[in-house]
Amino acid sequence: MPLLPIDACAPPAPRHPTALLTTGQMTDADRLAVAAGTSRRTLMANAGRAVADEVMRRWAPRPVSVWCGPGDNGGDGFVAARQLADAGWPVRVAALPLPSGLPDHRPLWHGPVAPLALPVIDGAELVIDALFGAGLNRPLAGAAAQTLATAAARGVPIVAIDVPSGLCGNSGIAQGAVAAVLTVTFFRKKPGHLLLPGRGLCGEVVVVDIGTPDSVFDHLAPTCFENDPALWAAALPQRRMDSHKYHHGHALVYGGAQATGAARLAARAAARAGAGLTTVAVPHAAWPIYATALTSTLVQPLATPDDFPRLLTDSRFNALLIGPGAGTGAATRDAVSAVLRTGRPCVLDADALTVFADNPGALFSAIAGPCVLTPHNGEFARLFGDLQGDKLERSRAAARRSGATVVLKGADTVIASPHGLAIINRNAPPTLATAGSGDVLAGITLGLLAQGLPAFDAAAAAVWLHGAAATQFGPGLIADDLPEALPAVWRALQQAA
Repeated sequence: MPLLPIDACAPPAPRHPTALLTTGQMTDADRLAVAAGTSRRTLMANAGRAVADEVMRRWAPRPVSVWCGPGDNGGDGFVAARQLADAGWPVRVAALPLPSGLPDHRPLWHGPVAPLALPVIDGAELVIDALFGAGLNRPLAGAAAQTLATAAARGVPIVAIDVPSGLCGNSGIAQGAVAAVLTVTFFRKKPGHLLLPGRGLCGEVVVVDIGTPDSVFDHLAPTCFENDPALWAAALPQRRMDSHKYHHGHALVYGGAQATGAARLAARAAARAGAGLTTVAVPHAAWPIYATALTSTLVQPLATPDDFPRLLTDSRFNALLIGPGAGTGAATRDAVSAVLRTGRPCVLDADALTVFADNPGALFSAIAGPCVLTPHNGEFARLFGDLQGDKLERSRAAARRSGATVVLKGADTVIASPHGLAIINRNAPPTLATAGSGDVLAGITLGLLAQGLPAFDAAAAAVWLHGAAATQFGPGLIADDLPEALPAVWRALQQAA
């Protein structure tokens, strides 16, 4: 099987429905929509109407308090208030003072407007937060912070327009934001809707069409996307009628002598991900343990330090994984170097990352082929501790520095390529917080690499499949269950195609 260049994947189409727009790109999209003939007032009217529709879809009429800020987000709120009042809802509107030079959107509402203060919460059974949009770049303060915090403390449900006020749309960082039960945003999501803690504060996120034409993408170049099979399903391997096992790759896992379960989990996951063959190379003394536990996986004993490099001369091993349970000694470091010298697609996880904590540059300079690094936060800090910024920024910087696809794991896993593309995952359930689940993720990635997927696609697909398998299994999950849940996920993907 020919070797693939690093991250040899086509970027998703800019107009892809899972594209995530920064606050600056969304501002540009609004400007371009106006230039294309849709007035700002029309966009605002459509946005406010959509918010009211989403509210009426979920709740019966009840006293609602709509809080409007000085910008277009406030204009959306005034329109939503009018729509709800026209539908017979009891509505009170409050607003922040209007700074000089900004347009006054209050005429969009036909009733009184009270100053934003604590009394506007009294009697409210629902609050619409139209104070600030995703571009707020300072902590929430004053009346806005006080009223939102008080409403949250009283348990009043909050509906946020665009993002909960005080939440950064680019980073998901919260500076005074409180949790909404529903967030209505427009055209496309923003990274802050998916990155923690923002995702936990947005509640249900609904994206509505307000008339922004897709033609704005002729001038926008999104580089961040929400993970979804539509991004990588076309790259998944299809089995021919006349195929045999070597058509689907031979995955090799380097196994350790003591924490033997990690490599066994990874090997099982690689096979369930579709690798035609899977071999685990293990120290000779541990061979009986692996051989007894693994039936459909080949187990290759390593008697001397030279045996592993010698094994790698077999070109049929077309994707390699090292790290799970490997140990943090010199032998692992040497084995990682041997893997990277092959230039073949590989996954470096766990101990394979930790052994380079004292000299990350040695690791990065050795990466010469398609490579996926799968650190959790601790391992990431050991390799990239000086990187600053939010999770998305740090993941991208790490991928550029290392020359590898970086999978920064967590409930909001970020997959970043060395060339700036990034994908944010959101389908991982809390049950994945169990020992060994990361080993399974590394194995799934390995199995997809063995079948010829580019590193970035393989990583993104593996992260999504990992989350889907956990969701498929449900409560009580342990890592052993994840590979066995994959067939049902594969079937669902095939049926949806």
